Amino acid sequence: MSLLSIKPLQRLVSYYRDPDYFRELFRIGIPIAFQQLTFSLLNMVGNVLVGQRGDVAMAAVSVAGQIYFLLNLFLFGVASGSAMVTAQLWGKRDVASIRKVLALCLWLSLGISGLFLLVSECFPVQILSIYSGDPAVLALGSAYLRIMAGSFLFFAVTFSYALVLRSMGNVKLPVGVSVASLALNILLAYGFIFGRLGLPELGVVGAAWAMLISRFLECAALLLFTYLGRSPAAASWRELLSFDGRFFVQVMKPVWPVILNELLWSLGISAYNAVYGHIGTDALAAINILSSVDAVAMVLFMGISNGTSVAVGNRIGAGDADAAYRYVGRSIGLGTALALVVGAAVWLLRAPVISLYKISPQAAASAYELLTILGALLWMRMTNMTLIIGMLRAGGDTRFSLFLDGLVIWILGVPMALLGAFVLRLPVQWVYLMVMSEEATKYVLGLRRYFSRKWIHDLTHLGAVG
Repeated sequence: MSLLSIKPLQRLVSYYRDPDYFRELFRIGIPIAFQQLTFSLLNMVGNVLVGQRGDVAMAAVSVAGQIYFLLNLFLFGVASGSAMVTAQLWGKRDVASIRKVLALCLWLSLGISGLFLLVSECFPVQILSIYSGDPAVLALGSAYLRIMAGSFLFFAVTFSYALVLRSMGNVKLPVGVSVASLALNILLAYGFIFGRLGLPELGVVGAAWAMLISRFLECAALLLFTYLGRSPAAASWRELLSFDGRFFVQVMKPVWPVILNELLWSLGISAYNAVYGHIGTDALAAINILSSVDAVAMVLFMGISNGTSVAVGNRIGAGDADAAYRYVGRSIGLGTALALVVGAAVWLLRAPVISLYKISPQAAASAYELLTILGALLWMRMTNMTLIIGMLRAGGDTRFSLFLDGLVIWILGVPMALLGAFVLRLPVQWVYLMVMSEEATKYVLGLRRYFSRKWIHDLTHLGAVG
């Protein structure tokens, strides 16, 4: 091996020779990746169970799931914005301010969830008709949504506590509770859908009852262990009910762009799914399979991006901006290499995965092409996840994150989806490929922001307010 080839390799090895980086990444990232893997695999099992009922059942659960998806991302915006602040406050061990942030996060999340609950119970058909024009899909999806909506308030409480706990490095508790809840969800879904385990046969709506029961128990368990274990997140009723207007304004300055970011991004993804749904019921079934595989494929990178986020936030809070910069760079390189391997695995497993579903040949053919595109572009999507979650939000650069993640999708992605589906009348896989132009744009702009270092902002001064 020549000297010219040895030196770059030595520099690469030296760049990753940092035990603190891997210790931080594994401590946070591995439990989150495990949780996400378990969640995604169990979700795929749930989809396979529903898929035994055919294209209409798959499409009905998919359109009803869009409401849950939107709520999930709204709450993620509130909770991740709050966690961004608490991660830096935890770097200074400011527990009092962390509990104030938790209270704000909790009440905002409950308010949003209550609105979603009201709309889902009163106007299910009107809402779901955005995603499908098939009367059979709308009837079944509406029945599913009305039951599932009962879990929204429980989910808001769980989400708020879980993300604040993670930002302080306590990953095991929310992961353990979430994994147990998901396992119970699948077990109950199997029983309710097919009338097994002594449960009544309810068909597809049985999966909604399973979600409602498991979400209630998940919320109760997380609160019980948080308060019995006297976690720093175990805020008292007085702390949760107190309101400091000045503190609220100061915290919301960096948090509101994250909430708006998730609002715009989630509505953009919902617009994509509405476009796919109007291409046809078979297209919607294929997209549902793609979403399940995508969730499994991205679990490792969800762990990397979240682990990077906590480590970067802690480093900035401790005043070490150079370490934060290096951590992001290492995560981008490590994630890209791993994404190429996972993408190849997606290619190899396309046909076996699709064979698990009892869907039409046309839906199966579309799903195969969609998974081909997913495998080829996984590395780019992974980098964007790390740049947005692990860098921009952890660094407090929420305004640029709002532009990159919340506006580019509407400037480029949604118009491309509408052009492909309704003007060019392309099949779903080609529309999906056109949509990926959004990811390419985010990749280029996000890397430029990384190298500029303009994303590093110290938010710990917020703890001095109130």
